[in-house]
Amino acid sequence: MPAIDLSGIRAVVFDTDGVVTDTARVHAAAWKSALDPFLRGRSAPFDVREDYLCHVDGRTRLDGARTFLASRGLDPSEEEVAALGEAKDRVFLAQIERYGVAAFPAAVRLLHELRHRGSRTAAVSASTHCHRVVTAAGLMHLFDVVVAGRHDQPGPASFEEGARLLDVPPAEIAVVGDTLPGIEAAGQGGFGLIVAVDRAGLAFKELGAHVVISDLSELDVTGRVRL
Repeated sequence: MPAIDLSGIRAVVFDTDGVVTDTARVHAAAWKSALDPFLRGRSAPFDVREDYLCHVDGRTRLDGARTFLASRGLDPSEEEVAALGEAKDRVFLAQIERYGVAAFPAAVRLLHELRHRGSRTAAVSASTHCHRVVTAAGLMHLFDVVVAGRHDQPGPASFEEGARLLDVPPAEIAVVGDTLPGIEAAGQGGFGLIVAVDRAGLAFKELGAHVVISDLSELDVTGRVRL
């Protein structure tokens, strides 16, 4: 079984949506609700699986909208992009307000084991709502650092910000993510271990992932962080 070896790794940075919390599908559904009216008469409807994973997941809200629309050959104005992002945001926030946020049990078990063995942990997201999601899932106590995305930086930059706030060198940090932009950025950032959670058959190995799993239950923890 693949493992995070804490004899060499001192901290673990987790992507939040789709890895720790079951919110990636909520993001995708919110995007569909916002984009389909705009696409009507111009292009096929938004696909919550392929379009979301290939063009939106792991990016900031505005960058995701631009990237997806460009994939359809559309060139919207900045005002239209902003309006679509705001519409998506309203739907997403309404959904988590109404239904709450569920955490993946395997992620919670892994976080507890890492903390028990002395590892520091961070939750990061390209979304600006990372703090709200982690709080709603009841997981804030399991993270030393929570990093939300910003509109003025690419979504994957959150991994580097998490490392900076943890004050641990990237070579001693494991990254656990499930987005193409995030894994690619981690591969370029010199992180000691890159674990990709692949539930859709994506090409994570080509982007620098050291380990590819389909669920966090497949990931073990060995060793202990030396204080």
